[in-house]
Amino acid sequence: MILVDTNVLIDVLADDPDWAEWSEKQLLRLIESDELAINPIIFAELAAAYRTESALEKALDPWPLIRLPLPYEAGFICGRAFKAYRNHGGQKRSPLPDFYIGAHAQVAKIPLLTRDHTRYETYFQNLQLLHP
Repeated sequence: MILVDTNVLIDVLADDPDWAEWSEKQLLRLIESDELAINPIIFAELAAAYRTESALEKALDPWPLIRLPLPYEAGFICGRAFKAYRNHGGQKRSPLPDFYIGAHAQVAKIPLLTRDHTRYETYFQNLQLLHP
């Protein structure tokens, strides 16, 4: 199983001119051998671009994505990683969802498909990343 980061799905769903081709190629390649998954945080981040939940569900429908719950253990790891980030001068506002996604993948011991690998590599040394 592989957790798919929000940015990869946004690339494909929004047909990003720079990343859609790479992201779609990765998804299609991985579907052949693995199950792909999202969690409620990824779903929430995607929701910002859709007027209704049914519109988001329709956009995701072509992709066989398993819906995983968030483990509480990931919440603790997320909080510790976020604190380390803040202690190193990180801005307070946007990265907390990314930390939760990274912590979830680490706790579940599943790879994370992302193109934003720098932060994950810095704060989640036990996380397997699939990235450009």
